[in-house]
Amino acid sequence: MEGGRVLRQKRAAAERSTQPQKRSKLVSSDMEGGAIGGQVQTDSELEGGRDVSFKEPHPPSIDKGIEARNQNAEATVGKVKETGVKRRRAQAFSGGHDSDRDPSLIDVIKYQGKFVPQAAKNWVERYESDTKAALTELLTMLFEACGVKYQADEGPLDEIDVDDVVVSLVNQAKDGNIEDYLGSKQKDLKNFKDNLLAFLDSLVLECQDGPLFDQVFMEKCIDYVIALSCTPPRVFRQVTTLVGLQLVTSLVTVAKTLGGQRETTQRQLNAEKKKRKDGPRLESLNKTLSMTHEKITMAEEMMRKIFTGLFMHRYRDVDPDIRIACIRAIGSWILSYPSLFLQDLYLKYLGWTLNDKNAAVRKISIMALQNLYEVDDNVPSLSLFTERFCNRMIELADDIDISVAVSAIGLLKQLLRHQLLPDEDLGPLYDLLIDESPLIRRAVGELVYDHLIAQKFSSSQPLMKGMENESEVPLGRLLQILKEFSTDPILSDYVIDAVWEDMKAMKDWKCIISMLLDDNPRIELTEKDATNLVRVLCASMKKAVGEKIVPTADNRKPSLSKAQKEVLDNNKREVTASMMKHYPQMLRKYLADKVKISSIVEIIMHMKLELYSLKRQEQNFITVLQLIKEAFFKHGEANTLKSCVKAITFCASESQADLQDSAQNKLKELEDELVLKLRSAIKQAGVSEDEYSLIVNLRRLYQLQLSKFVSSETLFSDMLGLLKNFSNLDDEVIRLVLLNMYLHIAWSLRSIDSENPSEAATESLLSKRDNLMDQLEYFADSVLESWEQGTARVMLCCTICIILSDVWSLFSEAKLSSTKLQNLGFVPSEGMLKKFWKLCDYRLNAADDEEQEEDTNEEVDETTQKDVVMCAAAKLVAHDMVPKEFLGPEIISNFILHGRSVAETVKYLISILKKSSKGDDLPLMYLEAVKTAYKRHMIEALKNEEDWTTSKSFFQCKELASRLSATFLGSARNKHRANILRIVKEGMAYAFEDAPKQLPFLEGGVLQFALKLPLPDVQEIIKDVQKKVDGVNTDEDPSSWRPYFTFVEYLQEKYTRNEGEKETAAVKHHIPRPRKAKNIKGKKLFEGHDTTDDDDVHSESDGAELEEEDDDDTPLSHVKQTPYSVRLRQNLPRTQTADILRQNLPKSSGKSVSETRIVTPESLQPESGSAGIDANVAHDLLASATEEQLPTGLAQEMRSTRSGLRFGRPSSSAEDPSKTTGEYSAGQYAGKTILSSSDDVDDEFVGPKRYRL
Repeated sequence: MEGGRVLRQKRAAAERSTQPQKRSKLVSSDMEGGAIGGQVQTDSELEGGRDVSFKEPHPPSIDKGIEARNQNAEATVGKVKETGVKRRRAQAFSGGHDSDRDPSLIDVIKYQGKFVPQAAKNWVERYESDTKAALTELLTMLFEACGVKYQADEGPLDEIDVDDVVVSLVNQAKDGNIEDYLGSKQKDLKNFKDNLLAFLDSLVLECQDGPLFDQVFMEKCIDYVIALSCTPPRVFRQVTTLVGLQLVTSLVTVAKTLGGQRETTQRQLNAEKKKRKDGPRLESLNKTLSMTHEKITMAEEMMRKIFTGLFMHRYRDVDPDIRIACIRAIGSWILSYPSLFLQDLYLKYLGWTLNDKNAAVRKISIMALQNLYEVDDNVPSLSLFTERFCNRMIELADDIDISVAVSAIGLLKQLLRHQLLPDEDLGPLYDLLIDESPLIRRAVGELVYDHLIAQKFSSSQPLMKGMENESEVPLGRLLQILKEFSTDPILSDYVIDAVWEDMKAMKDWKCIISMLLDDNPRIELTEKDATNLVRVLCASMKKAVGEKIVPTADNRKPSLSKAQKEVLDNNKREVTASMMKHYPQMLRKYLADKVKISSIVEIIMHMKLELYSLKRQEQNFITVLQLIKEAFFKHGEANTLKSCVKAITFCASESQADLQDSAQNKLKELEDELVLKLRSAIKQAGVSEDEYSLIVNLRRLYQLQLSKFVSSETLFSDMLGLLKNFSNLDDEVIRLVLLNMYLHIAWSLRSIDSENPSEAATESLLSKRDNLMDQLEYFADSVLESWEQGTARVMLCCTICIILSDVWSLFSEAKLSSTKLQNLGFVPSEGMLKKFWKLCDYRLNAADDEEQEEDTNEEVDETTQKDVVMCAAAKLVAHDMVPKEFLGPEIISNFILHGRSVAETVKYLISILKKSSKGDDLPLMYLEAVKTAYKRHMIEALKNEEDWTTSKSFFQCKELASRLSATFLGSARNKHRANILRIVKEGMAYAFEDAPKQLPFLEGGVLQFALKLPLPDVQEIIKDVQKKVDGVNTDEDPSSWRPYFTFVEYLQEKYTRNEGEKETAAVKHHIPRPRKAKNIKGKKLFEGHDTTDDDDVHSESDGAELEEEDDDDTPLSHVKQTPYSVRLRQNLPRTQTADILRQNLPKSSGKSVSETRIVTPESLQPESGSAGIDANVAHDLLASATEEQLPTGLAQEMRSTRSGLRFGRPSSSAEDPSKTTGEYSAGQYAGKTILSSSDDVDDEFVGPKRYRL
């Protein structure tokens, strides 16, 4: 075969040698400048650019043929010129002979990815025939991929120093001669990145049996890739980073292939040694084994060179995409080639990038670690890494980015699977079961189920005695978890919601029911366990029928497909079948238990009621209704009463036929019995001092009236008589009576036909409304009098405010004026409106401890919150229910005084007023609000006899003015220019009404608006305010006139500036986003030990860590753990759970934003007594400071630490530039003018420490 192949090669060579003579062409003498005799060129010689001169002239007989052939050639050339660019490109890529040459490598990569493998193969053939030309072609392709073109007139690439070539390319980029193919939006270039990487991969694989190990091809490529990856142009770094990483990836593939060959050869050698001691076969195998081992060593050496020259600097590049590419690559290297990369020297980079400031980088690092931990064989080598970085992994479970947090929880799950994470470190993780994000709750719930309930990650444990039922085991473990969250049912619902998807035992309702009803259960249930098990039963049934058990931001009803509806319907049938026979027993057993009965009663609302008829269980249904009625009259708590009313109302409206009649009759019986009990209690009010019966029945009536109209003719008059006849009633009785009277009036108004109202009904309603208003005014005066005497009646005060707001809204003259019920409309008097606001103001300024009264239930407590009172007042102004001239400014003046919830309410009111107010309403309200705040300050200052310049109330006034003026930003500033000017002028007039006494108002309430005016108006304001002091001797009392001078100085400074510069305004006090306190002890499920503290980890200095991260060769055993850095995501539960979850909210951090100095050019100047800062380092710091705030101490530390850095390469003594042959080095670039502060280049270095600012 070998001889045949040689013969075929010789035959082909002979044919090629004779072919030029057959296809020779004659070139006319005038084409060669009139040369005598002419010349002939062959096709093959034309391609090579060589000319052959013939000594003899052409025979005359062929002159005509030659001339005709030349004409045909010229015609062909003309046609080619006329062909479009796309046509020529298609012909070139098709491999046809219509083009004069093969397409360039960059054209193949840019436009025709399917020819990439063939292009790589062709290049290898050209490299074997002409190494220099092929290498120049490849490097030219690399430069063009970076977006620049190398000028060939500068000399051959193999003769020019690498540094000089790179400097030339960077200068081209600085001049703007650069294209970004990676970021291009052109359709033709959408596959550029994939094609480039595919070409490099094919190239390396094609070269593995040849040029790859010749120490020329790869060495030259690696030198240029490393050099270009360390230059300022971002495109250079992006492209060469991808190229370098792909080269390592391809080399990994080659090394793995060679490793397989080495193992095969070694086996063959071992087998051959058993047969004979020497011989040609043994010698051949030994030689093959040695060569294979040498190639593997060379491949690994090339990998290390790229890693140290490129990866070690680009993994902390300022561009997050470059950092992502680096971390994704090293993760794949470690996974694919663990024999080299699965060691601490490389693993630590994955640990460090867990602290990256970019969420995508952190997520990529976590995903890389997940892939490593999935392979069981990798776990022993990861033990030290896990020990060093496990705390950071736990912290990432509460990352500010939800996707990162979810990925981190999945990583922790893998650590638990390998038993690398002790249970005592999981406390903070269990707290995430009640996190705001459903994705995080779901991820943690899956982990908790696998680890604690199913116990998949631990050795099998024997079942507890009597727990043979497969559902009872996980249910028992779930109850142990719920003990940690049993302080409130909402917290338990969060936990149940988190694990519901994974825990099938929660859907075994028959097992749960049997556990609750069995008098001698196999599992001994404590009272707390039984309560939690009832909650599990109710919550699980809700989830099964498609209802939410935890509050969400989206309250819209989800749209379901037909299949989903069928699943929910089947679940409802299963719930009904499980509960139908046992429901009455459960109600009887827990009828007297006020904690459990409300949840049990609500179960009927998740059942398919028609099944009672189909299963002939009507009597059970009637029994259930009777038991619910008994529960209603047995308890007086708001939750139980609400559940009973909702259950009976649901049965009366959703059931059918006889079941519906039974439910409606039972509801009527409940109503009649309640009215009789209430009347009896009212009659006993004057006889007995015990008001419990009266209070309980009033609560029952209130809950019933929230669902339906109780049409008792004498009930209203009975309650009115109770208020008139008894003056010593408890505030709770008064409050409930007023609420029931209001609900009766509201239902009465709704029952009137608005199109044809009855005169009698209208008169009756008008009389009831007037009676209610009289009682509200009477008790308002009583509450105000008590408050002035030092007795705070918070609950009654809030109730009166809410009822007054609702009554004024229902009977608003503006709303009813266009209807036939206009006789019912009215506007409150100015005196009553002031009493209303005084009550609101008292409540807003009440101390928190005064809110705790004898109390009562959860529903009532919600009405005592400050934001509820503010909402009651704000809606009157927002919808023009009352005159806004008085109430509007009063509300706005409380913008910043009472916390976030009140501030959000006022902010929303302002947004409504900006849209709906006409003309001058809003600016006048702003001015009056600031005046009100200033008057409040004056009262406080006189009362406390304090200096106004340091008074808290004065700073609150300034902050209010600053917040209100901030609403005039952007286009609104020009739109409302006249209004702003009016506020300023009228504010100045108010300040000079009693000068200099009221002059602080200029600084506290006018200046903030004046600074929002354009320069011409500022000049006008300066003249006006200076006219006001003409003839006044301000030197007599300079301290009193100081606010005037401050006001003028600020305006003059504003005027002297350019209009485009930033305005100088009063310092605003920004509230920093709170972060969770570190080292909070988390929940310990099944354990009694405390969470381990990480104080020693968090106390480490940033500077020490920066040094160790710059030392990239430090073993992992000498690397200290990175402290927690990236801000944790703030958990802010919904409104419904705010009070319950408030203990879990993070505390505010120490420093505010204003206390952190941003790096400025001035801050980069060398300090006194210190050496000057390097210009390149200054450029690095300035470039990075545009993206984040750099604290002063760290800025100084980084200036000193990075003084020896150029392009991210450490200029250590280990790297001797003089010994570097063709390789890019920091020393060689020290004198080059590559770094620049121009806009077309950017900083290339961002260390891990900078991510943690």
